[in-house]
Amino acid sequence: MSKQINVALIGNPNTGKTSVFNSLTGLNQKVGNYPGITVEKKEGICKLPRGVKAHILDLPGTYSLNASSLDENVVIELLLNKNDKDFPDVAIVVSDVENLKRNLLLFTQIKDLEIPSILVINMADRMDYKGISLDIDYLEQQLETRIALVSTRKNKGIDHLKTLISNYKDLSIKPCLNATEIDKEYFKNLQNTFPNQLLYKLWLVITQDVNFGKTNRNEIDAVDNFKTKSKSDLKRLQQKETIKRYQFINNVLKVGQTIDVSKAKDLRTKFDRILTHKIWGYAIFFIILLTIFQAIYDWSAVPMDFIDGVFASLSEWAKNTLPKGDFTNLIAEGIIPGLGGIVIFIPQIAFLFLFISILEESGYMSRVVFLMDRIMRRFGLSGKSVVPLISGTACAIPAIMATRNIESWKERLITILVTPFTTCSARLPVYLIIIALVIPEGRFLGLGYQALTLMLLYLIGFGAAVISAYLLDRILKIKSKTFFVVEMPSYKLPLPKNVVITVIEKTKSFVFGAGKIILAISIILWFLASYGPGDNFNNAEKIIAKEYASKNLSNEEIQQHVASFKLEHSFIGITGRAIEPAIRPLGYDWKIGIAILSSFAAREVFVGTLATIYSVGSDEEDTIKNRMAGEINPILGTPLFNFASGISLMLFYAFAMQCMSTLAIVKRETNSWKWPTLQLVIMSSFAYLVALIAFQTLK
Repeated sequence: MSKQINVALIGNPNTGKTSVFNSLTGLNQKVGNYPGITVEKKEGICKLPRGVKAHILDLPGTYSLNASSLDENVVIELLLNKNDKDFPDVAIVVSDVENLKRNLLLFTQIKDLEIPSILVINMADRMDYKGISLDIDYLEQQLETRIALVSTRKNKGIDHLKTLISNYKDLSIKPCLNATEIDKEYFKNLQNTFPNQLLYKLWLVITQDVNFGKTNRNEIDAVDNFKTKSKSDLKRLQQKETIKRYQFINNVLKVGQTIDVSKAKDLRTKFDRILTHKIWGYAIFFIILLTIFQAIYDWSAVPMDFIDGVFASLSEWAKNTLPKGDFTNLIAEGIIPGLGGIVIFIPQIAFLFLFISILEESGYMSRVVFLMDRIMRRFGLSGKSVVPLISGTACAIPAIMATRNIESWKERLITILVTPFTTCSARLPVYLIIIALVIPEGRFLGLGYQALTLMLLYLIGFGAAVISAYLLDRILKIKSKTFFVVEMPSYKLPLPKNVVITVIEKTKSFVFGAGKIILAISIILWFLASYGPGDNFNNAEKIIAKEYASKNLSNEEIQQHVASFKLEHSFIGITGRAIEPAIRPLGYDWKIGIAILSSFAAREVFVGTLATIYSVGSDEEDTIKNRMAGEINPILGTPLFNFASGISLMLFYAFAMQCMSTLAIVKRETNSWKWPTLQLVIMSSFAYLVALIAFQTLK
């Protein structure tokens, strides 16, 4: 049986920590949450020499062990608690070769915790470009560690890093410097009072809201012969500690690092001047978005048509091959169409994540955050609010979790409340199928009408979020003030491996997360659509035969009428008819009503629901798009999915709070049902009103 060791991957944001994680774990990784909190937990397995396996935990980015956010608290509490199952046998501190001085502050703090530590100096391929040279032997000696010089782009240094990890027992746990010299008497008294505890752990417990082992801050305060300092005194000591650490780091780097400015070839300033320009910056960002949405349509057309045809054939095959009965009907009419309704959108969702990943990897996304701060400030938000709003294009849940980096409670609360307006990838299947049905395929200035419509929907969602934030800023009487600080990482070519892993993991997470819900709902919907109470459902064949006796209909036409009659009088049909009066003014029938209700579990269920409903009782397995296109409004006699009803439906989904999981995460983040309830009522009412006006105006 091979041994497994715990490895913690720690580092400042934008040091390439994710690249190192991906290089070590490849696709052997998974993402979840830490128990009891909504901070993302990323972990993976790495195979080391001599059959050893390393459990790699990628901790949230942190600048130091002086925590200012919940993300940073996660790092500290893990490093302080030896009883935690993830407590590291070895810590890998990832630094960026261009920002070594700043990154080493965190490294010296971790060394004080006496955890075997390896220093990874990442982006080594940029050393010549930046005129940087390092004396690795000297740095290892002064920092009491082993160093891995790594370039994930050129795949260099990873094998050396794996060897260092497997030999972690040979690493020194001696601190780099004696930080207690900032107040010798205080720390001597602290050590005498708690002789069995590590001094630097005690110091972190005293200065921050964290606990470790059986010792917490209240117990320290309760000891008679030891008194902790006031908060202002502790702050001053923390500042002294930071200064002392930087003095040590400066002295080490004076010898261990040489920077020849004359060799540095830096185009960053020139790029920044253009990409963050008060006019051209926005124009470039707008052009990039237009290009992305056009590419999503053009590139995904062929694989989508292929998937559509495969699922239609699969459903037909199941019906004709498997033994006749309810189980076969469940597979052919419930499960296969339901899953087909989500799988068909994999190409477009994958392309969306591809472009987002490239923008993040290149360093451009930080420029967007900086650029948008100018606008956000006017609406009661900070530039940091842009991160959740942009992240919301993938999913509102991690986007709302990302608001934990916003220090101001008012700005954070407003961001949480407006983020669900941002068009998430779960809305994408709804938009794409409706756009395909009601928007023509023509082009304007080389851009397709369909791509422009999708772009407009994204802008409408973002606009709704910003305007809502403006109103909330005026309504909420919460006093707070913060300063916006964002780090501008160097520009770099996106690493293909990172992009591929991100696309695969995000798409897989989306599909499997939605797939579980869709599969369950498809089975329930099939049952509700295949059975019904009373004589109308049970005697459908006799009733239809009698009603159409005078008409010369073929057997196939009779069966279609029977299937339609049964569906109308099934459990789901009865439910749909009950809610139809409320949604008829919006241009919807009872089938769309059922899809809207079921999509409260997850927006993307809308298409799968319609696929299941339209497939029940159908002998001809047509594609979902063609079935929807053939639906007729019984009152108007026109196609049910026309321009007016299509626009109405898309606007409804643009504004409605159609996601149970998002409501749950808002409750957890705000610690109250007040805010998610207000979100649900206000957003849904507004969505209904806008959809009503749109249909009545356009019909």
